[in-house]
Amino acid sequence: MIKNEIELGKNRTGIDLSPIDKKLVIEGAQHAVPTMAGDEHAIDETRAEYLENPATIGSMPPPATVKGAASTVVDTLKGTKATVFLDKVGARLGFERTGARLYGALLGKFDASEPLPGGPQRADLEKIHREEVQHFEMLREVMLGLGADPTAITPSADVEAVSSNGLIQVIGDPRMNLKQSLEAILVAELVDNECWSVLTELATAAGHTAIAQKFQQALSEEQQHLANVRMWVRNATMGEAKPRQAAPKK
Repeated sequence: MIKNEIELGKNRTGIDLSPIDKKLVIEGAQHAVPTMAGDEHAIDETRAEYLENPATIGSMPPPATVKGAASTVVDTLKGTKATVFLDKVGARLGFERTGARLYGALLGKFDASEPLPGGPQRADLEKIHREEVQHFEMLREVMLGLGADPTAITPSADVEAVSSNGLIQVIGDPRMNLKQSLEAILVAELVDNECWSVLTELATAAGHTAIAQKFQQALSEEQQHLANVRMWVRNATMGEAKPRQAAPKK
């Protein structure tokens, strides 16, 4: 059973527990000689050299269908870049797939966890998981409707996948309890809400009215996800901070 409280233990990462070694460590750092010439500016210069001829994180695939090519032309005539819109749709598609997997893992952690006062019920997590899957399916259909390939990893999708890698590690780590996993989910929901808002604006600017309405519905559901997770994290944290009441004497 996973516990949701942080307890005192054998944490030896700080140096205050060993005053003698602490003094030696500090003295050693003060008298240490650099192993190479130069200072922190060397890494800046190296980065600058790479940035002069940068390799891009990726590129947008060309339209795979005649419909996709026509959609690109229409959007260009409207004054918007279809590649920007499709790039961000691809990013949400990938993120919603990751979100569904995160909540799937969170359900497993919920089942293995002791009760979390103020936290979610299983039905709450199931509902969010179901909606994440629905958002993924909706985005896939939008990509197909625009003549784009939903299996292609767009540049923004690649960036978001790298950024969210830490969240996957937290929730997949059996040492992380339910409350800590909810804190990781909170980070994901904050990012997702902001990105859905921008994506809805992009759809509206490109004249995709019906798509914008679908995105607005998804945004409303994601806003509720965020509100719920915020509440669960706050309640669980404040509850953990309260001292335990001693059991009544018999």
